[in-house]
Amino acid sequence: GEYAMLHAAAEKGWLDLEAVAHESLVSLKRAGADLIVTYFAEDLADRL
Repeated sequence: GEYAMLHAAAEKGWLDLEAVAHESLVSLKRAGADLIVTYFAEDLADRL
């Protein structure tokens, strides 16, 4: 759901998909997640 929502908003020009995806995953880590499984993994792995 969130993946599709972020992509739809990015297609409309409402947000920067790369920045929002990164912030979404960082917020999960800050909240204490030990493991994050996401469709954004391949895209963000290239940036890291």
